[in-house]
Amino acid sequence: MKYVLVTGGVVSGLGKGVTASSIGLLLKACGLRVTSIKIDPYLNTDAGTMSPFEHGEVFVLDDGGEVDLDLGNYERFLDIKLTRDNNITTGKIYQSVIDKERRGDYLGKTVQVVPHITDAIQEWIERVAMIPVDGKEGPADVCVIELGGTIGDIESMPFIEALGQFSYRVGHGNFCLIHVSLVPVLNVVGEQKTKPTQHSVRGLRGLGLTPNILACRSTKALDENVKGKLSQFCHVPAENIVTLYDVPNIWHIPLLLREQKAHEAILKGLDLLGVAREPDLKEWTTRTEVCDMLHDPVRIAMVGKYTGLSDSYLSVLKALLHASVACHQKLIVEWVPAGDLEDVTAKEAPNVYKAAWDLLKGADGVLVPGGFGDRGVQGKILAAKYARENKVPFLGICLGMQIAVIEFARSVLGLQDANSTEFDSETKNPCVIFMPEGSKTHMGGTMRLGSRRTYFKTTDCKSAKLYGNANFVDERHRHRYEVNPDMISQFENAGLSFVGRDESGRRMEIVELPGHPYFVGVQFHPEFKSRPGKPSALFLGLIAAACGKLEAVVRNYGHVSMLVTKKCVMSNGHQNGNINKSSNGSLNGLYSNGNGVHF
Repeated sequence: MKYVLVTGGVVSGLGKGVTASSIGLLLKACGLRVTSIKIDPYLNTDAGTMSPFEHGEVFVLDDGGEVDLDLGNYERFLDIKLTRDNNITTGKIYQSVIDKERRGDYLGKTVQVVPHITDAIQEWIERVAMIPVDGKEGPADVCVIELGGTIGDIESMPFIEALGQFSYRVGHGNFCLIHVSLVPVLNVVGEQKTKPTQHSVRGLRGLGLTPNILACRSTKALDENVKGKLSQFCHVPAENIVTLYDVPNIWHIPLLLREQKAHEAILKGLDLLGVAREPDLKEWTTRTEVCDMLHDPVRIAMVGKYTGLSDSYLSVLKALLHASVACHQKLIVEWVPAGDLEDVTAKEAPNVYKAAWDLLKGADGVLVPGGFGDRGVQGKILAAKYARENKVPFLGICLGMQIAVIEFARSVLGLQDANSTEFDSETKNPCVIFMPEGSKTHMGGTMRLGSRRTYFKTTDCKSAKLYGNANFVDERHRHRYEVNPDMISQFENAGLSFVGRDESGRRMEIVELPGHPYFVGVQFHPEFKSRPGKPSALFLGLIAAACGKLEAVVRNYGHVSMLVTKKCVMSNGHQNGNINKSSNGSLNGLYSNGNGVHF
């Protein structure tokens, strides 16, 4: 087994996750099998109880693991299925060591950080690296490990010590360290400054790790003299220093790495030059260029409560992007804070209220993502009501489905106090109830989590056709509440159709509104399995409906020819398949600043 370690220096948020994903994709394009591990030095056992504002979204795996959002990047870039053990946390490591101590495995010994914690980290890495994640038998060729945080953080010290020991133990030719660092440009002098990276590398070397490759984040490509300076002071060959400068979208990063021959430096460090082939990224390159040149906008109103941080909905954004590229539309996400749509805002901040409603009414489609707690729920209900009554394409995910059901009960069934017991435990018309197998005392890992099967009650519905006329589908879940099965007949008699259910037939998974252009709610999270080139069926349905292409997509049972061919490029007005970059290189609205995706 070969190992690639990605560390970060100077500041957090440099894009280590995207860099690690891109390195994995590049190695996969060279014909190697790749797996990934993310190390998070926090004490939480997993990401399940962390606020999206603090940590971004919680990504859910097939096995029910609630993990860091970077594992979502790994899965999307590499098209693999990871396990909960591919996310290592300090909490998991210490818990495993303490469990061993309580069993008596260390009987007579003083249990210490070195060697017991560091040994546990190394054993965990070696064990998980051997788990196949690409659907094939046997272990991968290379394991890409990302160490979260920044070099110098107190909480990451045991991991750095363990990885230093590990690099020595696996030996030269089996371990390659890539250090992601910042090379800032000071506006006063306009010069790229190397000192932060020098200090970062010095700190890394002082902790027993020596970088083989420097990946420098900067606004533009590094000047040659800057590379020479970094090479001299960081003891890294100039050809092993690559620049990761700002790009229109993160799909460019693997291409940047390939252009700068990063794969050759990695393969040389891992003694794989004679084994691997030249990277084949033709499809990836074409898709990236197509994404850049899209100009016909599709506006999706994202009605949520965490709109202040786009990472809170990272997988949803990616799923929307995958579907938009497949439909040849330029994605524009209009962020609508759910609370701003409510009557209380109309009284307290009428301008904010008007702006929110203007965004909602100007959108081609409405998406209400998952969430917890009662803040903003009334605004989400109003958004669902607007979409239902005005025939605007709508997709509700998890809580988004539940609020669509509540809105229907209030507006159509006339049950004015209809609610979820999550928000009103005393409601006389509980449309949404707590699941019987849930826990009200323990928060972590007690929800209905992971991949579960949904059976279509009928294949004559939009959802089944979008899934390729399937009889069932496996999607990932994360919820504590469900639609009240005792009220289903009442809903269906009024026109709401629950087309997808679990194996028991009593748990509602997919709801549709017949006669509406596209009104779909799902209890699961389809965004977690969306991939570049393989968009999620229901996100594809939303985007297709929003831009008037749903009929064609449904007619083909959800099969869209990948719009990354010369033919479709020409259909957008470009001749002979020559792909031109968009004039500003930005994906306006995809992130709040609209100035391109800074990763």
